[in-house]
Amino acid sequence: MSYSVRMSKAVPETTSIYQIFIRNYTPEGTFAAATKKLSEVKQLGFSWVYLTPIHPIGRVNRKGSKGSPYAIADYRKVDSELGTLEDLKQFITEAQRFNLKVMIDVVYNHTSPDSRLAQEHPEWFLTGPSGKPGRKCNDWSDVIDLDYLSESSRPQLWDELIETLVYWRELGIEGFRCDVASLVPREFWIEARSRVNLWDPAIGDEKRPTLWLAESVHPSFLLYLRDRGFPAWSEAELHDAFDLTYDYDGWQRLEQVWAGKRPLSYYLDYLEVQRALYPAWAGKIRYLENHDQRRAAYRFGKGKRLEAWTAFYQLLPGCTFAYMGQEYAIDEYPTLFEKNPVPWEQGDRLFKAFFTTLFSITQTIKAQAPRFSYKELAEGVVLIERSGEKVRYQALCNLDDRSGFIELDTTLEGTNMLTGEAISLSGRVELPKGVLILKV
Repeated sequence: MSYSVRMSKAVPETTSIYQIFIRNYTPEGTFAAATKKLSEVKQLGFSWVYLTPIHPIGRVNRKGSKGSPYAIADYRKVDSELGTLEDLKQFITEAQRFNLKVMIDVVYNHTSPDSRLAQEHPEWFLTGPSGKPGRKCNDWSDVIDLDYLSESSRPQLWDELIETLVYWRELGIEGFRCDVASLVPREFWIEARSRVNLWDPAIGDEKRPTLWLAESVHPSFLLYLRDRGFPAWSEAELHDAFDLTYDYDGWQRLEQVWAGKRPLSYYLDYLEVQRALYPAWAGKIRYLENHDQRRAAYRFGKGKRLEAWTAFYQLLPGCTFAYMGQEYAIDEYPTLFEKNPVPWEQGDRLFKAFFTTLFSITQTIKAQAPRFSYKELAEGVVLIERSGEKVRYQALCNLDDRSGFIELDTTLEGTNMLTGEAISLSGRVELPKGVLILKV
């Protein structure tokens, strides 16, 4: 079964996702301990909690002492070190009490070499040079890749994986973040969505709405795989099944900006390319960090530059995504392979207060002012404008923490939403530090 029509409306920009890696979210590293902290996620203002893989981890070729949660041994079980299935159900119930929806990681490109599927159905896996199950990426030494396109794996493999998704959906999981979704056939995702969301052609809609987020990949990695003869799917193709995709096509450009190799316009100009390239309903998640990336506080420091970038990414077109501890300006690099709890005691409480206030402001702006535009006033100094039917907002972001003066060609006048004071700037003005957000 497959289809290529749009299943639901575009996801609102006010959809927001907070990522939790259960093992390292608390000192205990359990569902039960994480359940007690859900009120904190709610107080921040997020609408979704996304859990890094919750399943048992394979032991063959394990990386580190604990292993990567992305080397899954059984898709239908929970890791006993995190707790029981009943503990997970209690986590979901408590999240629902706070009006938080729960999303889990779906890792369908690969499994651990000793997974249940590898033992029961070795014919479902990609064959390596030795004739044994292999992988597309040699660096991913703790996994073997599923083969979706061979006659021996379809339809049995497809049915097994989709039925697993239905199992979790019926358990109360309302969203799926799909790991390296670009490496799994677009047609599989379309069929999976159809069966999980209960697409009804008679009404042209879904009976069981479920949010689908694709971790797309860097364009350079996509082309690397294709050049080696492996199929890989772009964001434009994935949006036939997914509501949201990662911003890794833009992130590859941001990495050049942060390295000083390209001007900021190299990324800013690409925002229009994204808008034109994808379907009208497509959405992006915007983030400064996740479990694969350096912390924002490490990259930008814990001063005004971090504040400016935090405001900038929250105001970009798309949905805000944050990784656990980001709100406290935690700068310690997260590890996937060990027990390494977030050092909450090192958190910056002043930044947390700023983050909470800012996030409330940017969510209000997105709700009221969907039209986005920008102007680069100087290198690293961006004026973002958001407008709606009756409201207009402007945000001046000093992304490089520059000092000095700039010449404004229009007057910036309104209420500073961070302080409540009236502001009027025109002509030659001294650059404000961090971010200035005005309700015009």
